[in-house]
Amino acid sequence: MSYKTIVVNLAVDADPAPMVKLAAELAERFDAHLIGLAAADVPPLVSTGEGLVYEGEVMQIQRTEIEKRLAEMSEIFWRLVPASIGSEWSQHICGPTRALGRVARSVDLIVTADGGEDVFRAADIAGLVLGAGRPVLVTASNTEHVRGQTVLVAWKDGKEARRALSDSLPLLAKANEVVVATMEPQYGEDVRNSLADVAVFLEQHGIMARTEVIAGEADGERLVTFARSIHADVIVSGAYGHSRLREWVFGGVTRSLIDDHGINRLLSN
Repeated sequence: MSYKTIVVNLAVDADPAPMVKLAAELAERFDAHLIGLAAADVPPLVSTGEGLVYEGEVMQIQRTEIEKRLAEMSEIFWRLVPASIGSEWSQHICGPTRALGRVARSVDLIVTADGGEDVFRAADIAGLVLGAGRPVLVTASNTEHVRGQTVLVAWKDGKEARRALSDSLPLLAKANEVVVATMEPQYGEDVRNSLADVAVFLEQHGIMARTEVIAGEADGERLVTFARSIHADVIVSGAYGHSRLREWVFGGVTRSLIDDHGINRLLSN
């Protein structure tokens, strides 16, 4: 029960060093092979005084700049990853979300920082989580460590939460404390039975967990507040959403977790 291959996404417009250190630490913890990945693409259109046109020379200049940046990031990756960790480098001239989708076929875990607005240069977290078919660990802003000593599992009895629970087993097995919590305005025996079943499932994998019911409607801010109250530094959650007219439509908790940059989130669909 482990993550055997981890890919870390390094955004071309960010300092790669913190993410490389974080990912190397995770790879060492799980005895995993580490893939460093960086990707960016040239927008197909440029703006001129006459509107949007194809401009071959401008596009070639931008491509050359991307290639130079990718080479710089490769050098940083190899310098910071210890030789004791099996590792490789992957770089692409294409959108980061697309590149990660390709490599996801052969990895157990995707690690990335929060995405930016430019989909040509930053991963679209929503599209990645719902499309990659692999758990995505979205790190908090400006962090160099994911300790995972206390992990909060956000439970909702559905396939997404069940998938997230299974996908997070290696992380939960390394934690000192695991808390499984559900948010319900009113709860009875069915909710208690659901939580008890999850606790039994985890115990069968050698993981002892306690369960909690957070009173109230499902709300992302309430979930994060509870996570901080128990000093959890990772929230595990299923991602509930779908694509509609080229836009991702999410439930409120999923949207809040994607937008919250202050805590590490392991999201699975």
